Amino acid sequence: SAAPELFLDAEGEPLARDAAMASGLSVGAPGVLAALKLAHDKYGKLPWAELFQPAIALAREGFPISPRLAKLIAEADPNSFAPEARAYFFDEAGRPWPVGYKLANPALADTLETIAREGPTPFYQGDIARDIAKAVQNDPRKAGKLTEEDLASYRAKEREPVCILYRVDRVCGPGPPSSGGVTVGQVLALIAPYDLGSTPLGAEAVHTIVEAERLALADRARYLADTDFVPAPVAGLLNPAYVAERRGLIDPNRAQAHVAAGSPLNTRQGAFGRDATHEAAGTSQISIVDDDGNALSMTTTIEQAFGARTIVRGFLLNNQLTDFSFLPVDEEGRPVANRVEGGKRPRSSLDPSIVFGEDGRLLYVLGSPGGTAIILYNIKAIVALIDWRLDPAQASALANFGITEDAVLLEPGPEWDSLAAALSGMGHEVNRVSLVSGQHIIAVTPDGLEGGADPRREGAALGD
Repeated sequence: SAAPELFLDAEGEPLARDAAMASGLSVGAPGVLAALKLAHDKYGKLPWAELFQPAIALAREGFPISPRLAKLIAEADPNSFAPEARAYFFDEAGRPWPVGYKLANPALADTLETIAREGPTPFYQGDIARDIAKAVQNDPRKAGKLTEEDLASYRAKEREPVCILYRVDRVCGPGPPSSGGVTVGQVLALIAPYDLGSTPLGAEAVHTIVEAERLALADRARYLADTDFVPAPVAGLLNPAYVAERRGLIDPNRAQAHVAAGSPLNTRQGAFGRDATHEAAGTSQISIVDDDGNALSMTTTIEQAFGARTIVRGFLLNNQLTDFSFLPVDEEGRPVANRVEGGKRPRSSLDPSIVFGEDGRLLYVLGSPGGTAIILYNIKAIVALIDWRLDPAQASALANFGITEDAVLLEPGPEWDSLAAALSGMGHEVNRVSLVSGQHIIAVTPDGLEGGADPRREGAALGD
């Protein structure tokens, strides 16, 4: 039920991002439950209700707050939370719960028991849907537009993956409205002719990769959005002739100034304006390969760490709508492809990926949290695995780098000072910042499975 002006104030100016996020205005129809039901109906073996039992037990019994969760709570403003969410994460004085505090959620356990017993229907069409819509529309911080009708009409959609040949391997990711598969694919196509060396993070290799990212992200900002509403030129962006044309803009020795989007095939020049939306990083990733050889890469998100900072029936509501452009048109008056529209899915950077060898054999399952930086993390991991021959643990732990706007982002650490200096010498502005990816990678080898979980977060690689 949203309109393009959703995030504009009475004067037509965009709302402050933090205030918009922490409000009912940012809440979209939750989609994960519908997607899980669709997947279970097509591929599931165990009974639906059985799948919920571990989560129900954990919610009812509680779990000790981890150091990462404690840090996220401590860094949050308790006054930005709706009352029920504030009471869950903070004590009566507004102090955050400490590491080790046992956090139980009986309301969530009750909700999960209902869904286990009755399926998703109560969530999208029953009492739970009514409570979600009521919380959004009556949010005292800023009321939102989500209705019971919006929830009832939501459907999970299967879309064709986007696959690109890199070296001799086939890298597959999601298509729009996620921009991850297209943008990662475009970067890999741009860098494919280059020798990136055998040593990880050589200055010339990093320069080549970030220059390719600069070009691909400019196209992403202009063209990618929900293809049910916008004719995103996926094939044109990955067309070899167009990629070669864009590759010609890469100077092997010097950083480019700010670059503009290109003109891929089957697009109307000037039809869409540039979108400057920046995504928050409240996302989770799981990568799985089972005994039968089935593979799953799943990235799920409520946008920022605590979503809209509202709890209904024990679960947090997302702030997913702030992934839309706050401005419906750009400075030249052109419509932004990723503008708000009713029933439209916002663009994301999610990129759950699977890599196949030239013989079609499964090689890697990977993905990462990280907002817009998901694209950078997955590019680094794929290059580390395929070009630099690192194992999953090494690839996930390797220093993160990349570009999301004009400056190159590079993790701190004295071991990377010479790389930073070399990039600066090529004309790059280099910002040394923490890049907490949370990558999960599985490699399928002749000797079995190898897993790697990013040590920057609290994930783990587990197997039988």
